Amino acid sequence: MDYMAIFAALGVLVIASPAFFFLGRKSGVDAGRKAEIERLTAAKSTAEETAKRIITDAEREVETSRKSAIISGKEEVMKLREAAELELRARRITVEQEERRVSERESMLDRKLELVETRDREIGKRASDFGRREKLVQTREEELEKLVADERRRLEQMAGMSAQDAKNELIRRLEEEAHADAANMLREIRESARRNAEREAKKIVALAIQRIAADTTAETTVSAVSLPNDEMKGRIIGREGRNIRAFELATGVDVIIDDTPDTVVVSCFDPIRREVARLALEKLVSDGRIHPGRIEEVVNKSKKEVDAAIIETGEQAAYNTGVHGLHPELIKLIGRMKWRTSYGQNILHHSQEVAHLAGIMAAELGLDVPMAKRGALLHDVGKVLTHEHEGTHVQLGVEMATKYGENPMVVNCIAAHHDDVPHESEVSVLVQAADAISGSRPGARREAFETYVKRLEGLERIASSYRGVERVFAIQAGREIRVIVVPDDVDDLRMTTLSEEIARRIEAELQYPGQIKVVLIRETRAVDFAR
Repeated sequence: MDYMAIFAALGVLVIASPAFFFLGRKSGVDAGRKAEIERLTAAKSTAEETAKRIITDAEREVETSRKSAIISGKEEVMKLREAAELELRARRITVEQEERRVSERESMLDRKLELVETRDREIGKRASDFGRREKLVQTREEELEKLVADERRRLEQMAGMSAQDAKNELIRRLEEEAHADAANMLREIRESARRNAEREAKKIVALAIQRIAADTTAETTVSAVSLPNDEMKGRIIGREGRNIRAFELATGVDVIIDDTPDTVVVSCFDPIRREVARLALEKLVSDGRIHPGRIEEVVNKSKKEVDAAIIETGEQAAYNTGVHGLHPELIKLIGRMKWRTSYGQNILHHSQEVAHLAGIMAAELGLDVPMAKRGALLHDVGKVLTHEHEGTHVQLGVEMATKYGENPMVVNCIAAHHDDVPHESEVSVLVQAADAISGSRPGARREAFETYVKRLEGLERIASSYRGVERVFAIQAGREIRVIVVPDDVDDLRMTTLSEEIARRIEAELQYPGQIKVVLIRETRAVDFAR
């Protein structure tokens, strides 16, 4: 910029010189021309001095800028050098630490090697000692055999019978005594085991039940959606019913619009579709834009939300019960349990409750707690597939667990919890017991009144069909049946077999939740009169 100012001043000076000269000449006055020339000469000298000064200042500024740049570069180089030195120092410290760690490991390995060599030497010494002792024992055994043979010959001569005959007689007597002792001991063991087992079982079951306090909800086949006003019902129906037809076609549910104020009912036996329809209808009502295109968009969005909720519910259930490493498809099936019920009992809550009960009992008995919880959580997983696939929920659950690589013990827990196959482990028995506890506790399940009455009538009919039965009472809401027998027709031995026969027939002919207790009562009375 300074050089350009200089050149501009020189240009002005060069241009101005001829102009002034031309004007002086035109005036015709020689004196004025001379004075003008002198003035121009002075101005030129002044411009040259100004230009020199400007050039000098510019050179000085350039030199200052160059020195500043050099200083800045040196400072940057020093900063980079310091940073490199710091990084090098840190790396050197890290290398020294690694070297110390490696040296410590080497010293540790050397000590372990010395310890192993010492143990090897000790083992060698012990082996040599054992060899000497073995030879000594063999020598003593040979001496004892000789002594026993001499004593046997001497005893045979004194008793007048061979050693084999004496052995047979002794064995016979010992067998008789052993049979008698074994029978007495077996009877005592059975009585003691029965008492202890019953007491311990009641204690464990009571402890498990006390630690579980889950709520049981009864799901229905309808869902109610609240409306801001009755005018919204007309918008849901649409012109000539096109909106409600599009909604029912997209969701597969029935929308019931009646005189109930500010309420629309969504009805469907598939709980997943019903939930999708409920969410979609709530969104449409809150948004206010209800037409076929918008309905399809909202239904698809609600389906995605329900799918995500299913996965989240399954993961939460697995986390709550402490079951890890489940296949993603099994997680989805567990999540779908939330919208399935059995006898009015939510399957997801039931499965979680069974998992907690089985885990508590397994811990009390010293069994595999994670495996018990895993089998309990998955024992009813087939119930979410019964309306889509053929087969019982046990068969479908076994197929799913086998397909996704579950442990054979878990598969057996699923297969045996209704006694369809034999139990292969104690964990499977615990899962069955926990299932019965969860299903039979008061308030857990509900059933239709007609079904309840038919079940009670079936219990009384089965028990009354046997000879010697006088009266039958179904009590405890059908959880227990008491059979009063005729004392002359049924003795004590027959009572045991009769109770078992009634129980097995109830299992074969009736469908019921939990378990039913069969109690036989035999009473003998002797009556006389004093006159």
